[in-house]
Amino acid sequence: MRILLVGAGGVGSAAVAIAARRFFFETVVVADHDLSRAERAVAGHGDRFVAAQLDAASSEAVTALCRTHRITHVLNAVDPRFVMPIFNGAYAAGADYLDMAMSLSHPHPTAPYEQTGVKLGDEQFAASEQWSAAGRLALCGIGVEPGLSDVFARYAADELFTEIDEIGVRDGANLTVDGYDFAPSFSIWTTIEECLNPPVVWAEGRGWYTTEPFSEPEVFEFPEGIGPVECVNVEHEEVLLVPRWVKARRVTFKYGLGDEFIEVLKTLHKLGLDSTSPVRVGGASVSPRDVVAASLPDPAALGDRMRGKTCAGTYVTGTGRDGRPRKVYLYHVVDNEWSMREYGHQAVVWQTAVNPVVALELLATGGWSGVGVLGPEAFPPVPFLDLLSGYGSPWRMEER
Repeated sequence: MRILLVGAGGVGSAAVAIAARRFFFETVVVADHDLSRAERAVAGHGDRFVAAQLDAASSEAVTALCRTHRITHVLNAVDPRFVMPIFNGAYAAGADYLDMAMSLSHPHPTAPYEQTGVKLGDEQFAASEQWSAAGRLALCGIGVEPGLSDVFARYAADELFTEIDEIGVRDGANLTVDGYDFAPSFSIWTTIEECLNPPVVWAEGRGWYTTEPFSEPEVFEFPEGIGPVECVNVEHEEVLLVPRWVKARRVTFKYGLGDEFIEVLKTLHKLGLDSTSPVRVGGASVSPRDVVAASLPDPAALGDRMRGKTCAGTYVTGTGRDGRPRKVYLYHVVDNEWSMREYGHQAVVWQTAVNPVVALELLATGGWSGVGVLGPEAFPPVPFLDLLSGYGSPWRMEER
């Protein structure tokens, strides 16, 4: 296996550190628009890792780099603006493809808080037959959320339940950052995108529909000392992926943002600072959202200042195998102190990065296989969960 890893930011750099301890691949080419950042990501990890410069917005450049290095698998670790050129570039090069966020949505033009417009991943799913005919695999949404959360949904359906009422992904943390009043632990560009777009819900008999941002607040009790966190509806890929392969009456995604974070996002929206359309400032043309991102600290550089844990999980309710009502929370917790000590990367990016590396190892060894545009739910969950534990970061399940 010869891998092109596009993006040497927080998640990409963490993926390098994780993959460096595994032996299922021949080469990883780490590519970034900033060559020096790619060089920093591979430094000290051995000669299996090579740095390269790449314009991720150019599918032709992605194809050319794949051909130069005889790439078999492309792992997309940049923000979702670049999904389609990387996706198309990998296809043209004859490589398989993995990402952690799917192609962008576009709200319904007249009823954005009732009906879906272009949904997350629609552009990629439209090409599924083309990928299948070519015998190629695009494994989409294989980070932690989406990704591990989807594997949990499939595991619950296969192993724990006969009927499922709701699959609800619930994400929360108690992370703090010393010295900052406001410092997101993940890409603010992506966070703005998913939190201010109309959230999508799936319901049996109705299909996909949308609601107002931050709707249906609920207090969810997170394990391992994190405690109660208020969670709200957010647009996320799981709601678009899970119903394609797992039968449930309802699928939701709720994120534990906190009142302060929600108010910041609302203010950005009110001022138009969430916009991705460039505006003229003096002689320059710049996107307001890019200005916001540039004004905040790099999440990847905050690890030494971060304290606490992050939890990603899937809450499933329904009828258990014994015919009785059952509620379980399948989850994965990463302590920032552990991830910094063991890998030198903060908890949120490490937790995101470990899952595509696990998936790549399963594809390399034959534990997973498939063609077309597929989500994590399309694959058997047990090999993934077993291998994740083998990476030294076990998942857990709590009866509720």
